[in-house]
Amino acid sequence: MDPSLYVILDRAAARGQDLEAILDGALAGGCRMIQLREKEWPSGRLLALAERLCEGCHRAGATFIVNDRVDLALAVAADGVHLGQDDLPPRAARPLLKSGMILGRSTHSLAQARAAHDDGADYIAVGAMFPTTTKHEFQLVGPDLLRQVRPETSRPLIGIGGITPENAAEVIRAGADGVAVISAVCGAPDPAATARRFLEAIRAARDLTGRRRPL
Repeated sequence: MDPSLYVILDRAAARGQDLEAILDGALAGGCRMIQLREKEWPSGRLLALAERLCEGCHRAGATFIVNDRVDLALAVAADGVHLGQDDLPPRAARPLLKSGMILGRSTHSLAQARAAHDDGADYIAVGAMFPTTTKHEFQLVGPDLLRQVRPETSRPLIGIGGITPENAAEVIRAGADGVAVISAVCGAPDPAATARRFLEAIRAARDLTGRRRPL
C-alpha cells in the first residue's frame, strides 16, 4: 500500500467525465492507491464499473479500495474497504473481510483517531484539512489535528479535504503519510499531469521533513 497520493473516484465530482479515463490518468501520473466512492447508485448497479476499476488498478500494481460497502469490496475482490464514522466500526467490519484486506477509517477528532487505531484500522484518514465542496457537511479540522494524531499512532495517516498541489506540502509537513483527493483529480482537465504535480509536492515536502514512510 502506497498512500502517498490516494485518488478517490467519485461520479459527482467527475461531473460527467468517465471514471475509467480518470483512473487511467491518475495511474499514469504515478498514483498507486485508488478508492471508488459512490453515494447514489446501489451496489448492483455499481458492480460492473467497480470490477473494471479494480482490474485496472491491479494491472498497474495499484491498491483498490471501496468506500462504505463491504459487500461490494468482497464481490469485486478489492484490496480493502474504507469506512466513515456512520458506517460499521472497524471492529465489526474486520470479521467480514477476507484475510489481508485493508481497512481504512475516516476521523475528524483526536478521540475518533484513537478509536480507529484501537479498533485496528490499517490506515486513518483525517479531515477535513481545508474547506471542500465535495462533502456538504464537512468538519474543518485543519492540519493541526494531524499534528495531534501523529504521536498517537504509527499507522499511516492520510489527510483529506480540500487538498490541492499547492497546499499538499502543508499536510505532509503536519505529519501525514499521504493525501487523499477527490475533485482535484476527478475534476482536472489532465488527471495525469495533476497526479504528477501532487507527487512532486509530496516528495519535496518529505525531503524537507525527512519523512520517508510508509512506502
